[in-house]
Amino acid sequence: MRRELIFSMKNTYRDDFRVYGYHFGRSGSKAACIVGNMRGNEVQQLYIGSLLVKMLREIEMHGGIVGDNEILVIPSVNYPAVNVGKHFWPTDNTDLNRLFPGNPTGETTSRLTAGIFEKVKGYGYGIQFGSLSMAGDYVPHVRMMETGYHNPGLANLFGLPYVVIRKPTPYDTATLNYNWQMNGTNAFSIHTAATDQIDEESARQAASSVLRFLTRMGIIRYHSHNGYIASVIREEDLTSVKTDQAGFFRRAVNPGEEVARGDLMATIIEPGTGEILSQIMAPTDGIVFFAHSQPLVMERAIIFKVIRRLHS
Repeated sequence: MRRELIFSMKNTYRDDFRVYGYHFGRSGSKAACIVGNMRGNEVQQLYIGSLLVKMLREIEMHGGIVGDNEILVIPSVNYPAVNVGKHFWPTDNTDLNRLFPGNPTGETTSRLTAGIFEKVKGYGYGIQFGSLSMAGDYVPHVRMMETGYHNPGLANLFGLPYVVIRKPTPYDTATLNYNWQMNGTNAFSIHTAATDQIDEESARQAASSVLRFLTRMGIIRYHSHNGYIASVIREEDLTSVKTDQAGFFRRAVNPGEEVARGDLMATIIEPGTGEILSQIMAPTDGIVFFAHSQPLVMERAIIFKVIRRLHS
């Protein structure tokens, strides 16, 4: 293992800001690049990155990196936000994953993403551990943008339960995943059951899925469980379940569970009196893909997404 200073920046009042990456294998073929958290609340994503550094170091020590393949792991891009408990970049509250490919002569965060992108581009495969805008729990899955350069067949090789394909919006064109694809890298986003807390089971599942993929692509030698035969779904085909009241949120089902039309999914409770305001029923037969996890919920908020059964 070789540690490299990927990017550094002077800081007036504190220690200099530094982003480190960990290289495995020989400095030859740029096989795969893996990026952990970009937002301060992405504790799970940082944890998975650290797990992979540990696991790849052991694989490398036992001669498990094939040929001259090189793997780069960057566990965290946004340590300052993690340190102060903020979601975005602490100084100006910008989202780093909406600033790629960056500008080396631009604002601070744009210079940062430009420096990072210069190091991570050119790899055959790019894997990012991401989080989604809705706070809640998800079924572990691989997410891909439909750019014309995406390859769902490769996404199946991670062995996670689902592959989700979505059409990119103009807002997405400044993400790492999109810019990776535009520069010839096969890019994938891995999403697990948690974001701002560590879920050990899904973290290890995500780390194992990456090692499974690298093995199947001939980059490393690693013995693992075969995983799932993934179901490929489109994001627009998921059924959204919304609240009709605001209040305390008490959910009755979790991601991965099957529901039938009319099953109780959640109860909304009046904060002042404790009375039941509403009971949310499943609108279709299917499998819960996403479930809201916060104790309070607003009216008309999406609290579940359901993968519909074909016969529904």
